[in-house]
Amino acid sequence: MIAIICACFAVLLVAGVPIAIILGITTALSLTLFTSTPLHIIAQQLFNALDKFVLLAVPFFILAGSIMTHGGIARRLIAFVNALVGWFPGGLGMAGILGCIFFAAISGSSPATVVAIGSIMIPALIKAGYEEKFSLGLITVSGSLGIVIPPSIPMILYCLVMNVSVAEMFMAGVIPGMLIGCALIAFTYIIAKRCNWRIEKKASLTDIVTAGKQGFWALLLPLVVLGGIYSGLFTPTEAAAVSVVYALFIELFVYKEFTCREITSICRQAAVLSASLLFILACAMTFLWLLTAEQVPQQLADIIINHIHSPWMFLLCVNLLFLILGCFMDDVSAMLILAPLFYETLNRYEIDLVHFGIVMILNIQMGMLTPPFGLNLFVASGLTKRPLVTIARGVLPFLGIMLLCLMLVTYIPSISLFLPNLLLR
Repeated sequence: MIAIICACFAVLLVAGVPIAIILGITTALSLTLFTSTPLHIIAQQLFNALDKFVLLAVPFFILAGSIMTHGGIARRLIAFVNALVGWFPGGLGMAGILGCIFFAAISGSSPATVVAIGSIMIPALIKAGYEEKFSLGLITVSGSLGIVIPPSIPMILYCLVMNVSVAEMFMAGVIPGMLIGCALIAFTYIIAKRCNWRIEKKASLTDIVTAGKQGFWALLLPLVVLGGIYSGLFTPTEAAAVSVVYALFIELFVYKEFTCREITSICRQAAVLSASLLFILACAMTFLWLLTAEQVPQQLADIIINHIHSPWMFLLCVNLLFLILGCFMDDVSAMLILAPLFYETLNRYEIDLVHFGIVMILNIQMGMLTPPFGLNLFVASGLTKRPLVTIARGVLPFLGIMLLCLMLVTYIPSISLFLPNLLLR
């Protein structure tokens, strides 16, 4: 059965069939050939996969990100951080990174972060004299922090398939996200000093206060969402709904950046993206139900344990696997399929599931930046009207930084587990 599954999966993937359809076809074929289970069980499993309260957070966070992308929250965030750091060498680039960090803390989506911050910052960086390739790469890479810094949609999906606390996963993503952000800021500073890029005039205290007042409601949103989760005031799902209501109220009645007529198109875009993600999840969960029933994770664990005797070597192999897969398929789908298969192996190696989840998220982040199928590359290309090759060349110098951060988080578990251990365990 495993041979048939692998062959079917490979052939359909090469043929360009969408990943959700591949999972459905493979599941149906395996049930028909190797079991006596009726095919109508697939419909039941698809329903069961989506019958989870926590999944409501996915469309809510996507909708909140869409609202803020079309509104003025991103512009006010950038104005505030630029007033703070714009006078440093590479300060405008640092402002773009910090803007991505703040927006990541309220959107949960990497593409939304690239669109919201990139539409403002990329033209501003190029106009200020920054090299175009560097500007494109910097914002494309910084936007990928949208899935590392909580809240994060892929984190919610990982928690669902691995039965992990969403609050712990969110807390575990804070320090790795800050680590990557600081590494990008340091790199920007070094390049700016070397290239002698123009430094903006230092903002006065009055300018900083004014920018802070204008961006106050935008800066308050991460505190409302994450503070509410960690204080126990509401669940992650309720926090996602709160973020939608808050963002909609601020954009309509405080910033007044768009009208009620635009809400229909924003909701339509969010609905399409939510449906595609949830359909992939439902098909992946149904496929995993089949593999679990056939005890494939246990068989895989036996094979891995017999050939790989160190948990650190296992993690290295997982990283290499996902870096390769990220070049050919959607890493979120790969995580939904493979992470549960490693569940038994993780238990035998005594690897913390939250730590492994953050490693998975960083691999997804890398996958969004690697050609030919990196999602952020396509988003940045569509946003700037630049060829995909140009975007990829701009991203290339930053991939070494991302890889270094991935290795640090992989082999120093305390980077991701420090806050969960301190506050939630």
